Amino acid sequence: MTRIAAVLLVLLWGASAAAAEPIRVGSKKFTESVILGELGAHLLRDAGFETRHRRELGGTQLLWGALVAGELDLYPEYTGTLLLEILAGQSFEDPASLETHLAGLGIGMSRPFGFNNTYAIGMLEARAAQLGVERVSDLGRHPGLRFGFSNEFMDREDGWPGLRRRYGLPQSDVRGLDHDLAYRGLASGTLDATDLYSTDAEIRFYDLRVLQDDRAHFPAYHAIWLYRLDLTQRASGAVAALGQIEGKISDRAMSSMNAAVKLDGVRESQAAADFLNGHSGIGLDAELEVAHVSAASRIAGHLSEHLFLVGISLAAAIVLALPLGILAAKHTPSSQLILGIVGMIQTIPSLALLVFMIPLLGIGAPPAIVALFLYSLLPIVRNTHAGLVDIQPALRESAQALGLPGWARLRSVELPLAARSILAGIKTSAVINIGTATLGALIGAGGLGQPILTGIRLADTALILQGAVPAALLAIFAQLAFEGLERAVVPRGLRIPVSH
Repeated sequence: MTRIAAVLLVLLWGASAAAAEPIRVGSKKFTESVILGELGAHLLRDAGFETRHRRELGGTQLLWGALVAGELDLYPEYTGTLLLEILAGQSFEDPASLETHLAGLGIGMSRPFGFNNTYAIGMLEARAAQLGVERVSDLGRHPGLRFGFSNEFMDREDGWPGLRRRYGLPQSDVRGLDHDLAYRGLASGTLDATDLYSTDAEIRFYDLRVLQDDRAHFPAYHAIWLYRLDLTQRASGAVAALGQIEGKISDRAMSSMNAAVKLDGVRESQAAADFLNGHSGIGLDAELEVAHVSAASRIAGHLSEHLFLVGISLAAAIVLALPLGILAAKHTPSSQLILGIVGMIQTIPSLALLVFMIPLLGIGAPPAIVALFLYSLLPIVRNTHAGLVDIQPALRESAQALGLPGWARLRSVELPLAARSILAGIKTSAVINIGTATLGALIGAGGLGQPILTGIRLADTALILQGAVPAALLAIFAQLAFEGLERAVVPRGLRIPVSH
């Protein structure tokens, strides 16, 4: 068991080391952040630095934690989020004191890019006109309104908790959901109001009324780079290259880039390149070119990443779970403890387990592999235990009568008799693993969850299917493969169905 753990740690360390070579740019899982991440990646590559953009990693706290831990070198952030969410409860007299505090954490902050993407509350224009709602305070006159806010906004102090207190809002039908899905909720009439980013392209597309923040709840959200100070030593000139967009992106320009991606179907990398190529104030050495990868190549790449996550985690789970299941079956006092522990792990929500792994293993493949490994244990342990304890006593006595020692009975008699149950547990784990692995994209592990995540963000059904269909086919293939394996290893007599 110790050797197994050592091998797994070596594999995880190797994956982390491989991902740490280029400059690592992060972005959150909304379109504007991805575009800004692409802007940074273009600028760094143009300056001669090898760069990797780890896109759509999740929310603020995940990226901030990854930056402080050294898993990322930089990512785009907003001043309001930095002050009211990341550094909530702390006050700074001036920008210099803020920079000094960040420097103590090993973090630097750039000057603003030029635009202010503040939070706002929006409603469909027709609905707002019907109710006579123009300001946020007007919402207090309509307690029955249905609010749907992005999940992060639901918990931020500058989000719903602070907004409710500031305006004394009485609404009780308030739910959290994905930011992009909230717009569709407004359009379908299932929601009355949601949180907006003021540069969102959807404001114009859905004909939304941006309510006046008449009590000045939302601060300014100027876009900036947060970067590790050691980047200035590791990659001299990188911070200067990133600084070329400081003060150069207007509200209108950012909104146009968002619209190009969300409404016109332009890829984020292309929208960022078009802005940089068309902006004379940014001194690029050469015209930026964006590689266009075919859908087949993208699917093949995501499938390869998915198979890596599933293969490593499932193989490690089999190696550990089989002995645990045998121990639980053979040593009755330990059975409840073993089954209880693996059962308890299974009750932890999959996304929460992925996040729990980040402080220990960083972002990317390592935490995803460990989380999938833990999720794979229960079906294998339980089915191994059940298969062994359900062997008929007469068969056990026959094996003992032959004079076979304990390990020989286990290897030659008991495990073959329990093989069908054991393989069923492994098959169950494989299918669960394939589905759960799609969540790994939220922490930078890639796989088939990446096109699903991007497709949801862009409301692109074809892109969602690029991840969902291969994942479903992979699960079906896994079931068929284990059924074939069952015919190969389970004794013929045990494969004959019992008639009743």
